[in-house]
Order: sequence, then C-alpha cells, then structure tokens
Amino acid sequence: MDQADIPSAPARDQPGNKTALLIIDMINPFDFEEGDASRRAAEPVAETLAQLRRAADDAGVPTIYVNDNFGQWHSEKSRLVEHARPSLAGGAIEPRDQDYFIIKPQFSGFYATNLAVLLPKLGVRRLILTGIATEICVLFTAGDAHMRDYALWVPENGVVPIDEQRGAGALEIMRTVMDAETRSTTALNLSDWIAEGEE
Repeated sequence: MDQADIPSAPARDQPGNKTALLIIDMINPFDFEEGDASRRAAEPVAETLAQLRRAADDAGVPTIYVNDNFGQWHSEKSRLVEHARPSLAGGAIEPRDQDYFIIKPQFSGFYATNLAVLLPKLGVRRLILTGIATEICVLFTAGDAHMRDYALWVPENGVVPIDEQRGAGALEIMRTVMDAETRSTTALNLSDWIAEGEE
C-alpha cells in the first residue's frame, strides 16, 4: 500500500455517530497458563473477525487494533506482531497498513493510550468490541467506553473468554449494566448495527 493510501485521523474532532471496530489483544503470543486452550478458542473467532473486518471495510468503518504490549515496553507494532506471529490464531486477522494500531499497557484500551483522543477525531460514538479476553480486557474496555457514553456491540461470537463461565458472566454484565448489544454476528449484521445509530 502506498503511503498516501494509509488513512490518518483528522486534526480536529469530527461530528457524527460513526462506528469503529476494535480488535483487542488478538495479536497475542498465548504464552500464559491457559494460552493453548485460548489459542484454540481464538481460531474460529479470528475467522469471524476477518469476516466482520471485511464488512467494516465495505461500510467505511475503521478497524482499530488495541493490543497489550505484553511487558515489551520497547516494542512497537511490527515487533509485537512478529513476536506473536508463530501463535496467531489462524493468521486471519493480522493488522494491515490501513488499520489503526494502539498499544496499551493494561487491561482497558482507554487506560494510558490515545484511544480516547483518536475516536472523536474519527467522529466515532459507536464501538464494536471484539477479542481477548471477554472477562478481562474486553470487559474493562467496555466499562471505560460505557462511562464515556459510547454505544456498544460486543458480539458473543467475536470474543474469547479465558474461562467460559466467567466470560458468560462478563457478557451478562455488559448487556445489563452497560446496555451493550451482545447478539452474535449471525443474528445481527454490521449494516443493521450502523442503521440503529442513524435512527
């Protein structure tokens, strides 16, 4: 991709009620205790996210990777991807040049990152949260987004729990406390989600 084709955010905040797709911690070496099981669980989710990302491209919806630095404080995007590549879930959703990429130091995508600055510049007020792990980083990001009055869709087939029971509980919290939509991408498509924001 030519450098001129890589999108940049406007200098000023933009009006609107646009949508963004957030992919959380899917660039992941899976080198934690439950990593092997999580990697296996992430493979079908990666395929779902690849389909959702294609739909986002078609709808003009930006994709934003929000990824932990996994303790590599001197790393940037290319080094994190290279470190994770041997374990990437199917390799289906490796970030592309046109995708935004934000490195986070802790659970929430908003904590000590520029996500809260980027989203208003894109005119975004609606977020699709996906990735790993449902009950940790997705939940913490959803909580911070809810406090900032973002509308949320957390598709249940687009997130990966470390523990199935805790993951289901986290989805219930997001649905009932944060008013998040949690229907799967087979029950709700992106165009309908976007249309809801225009009503």
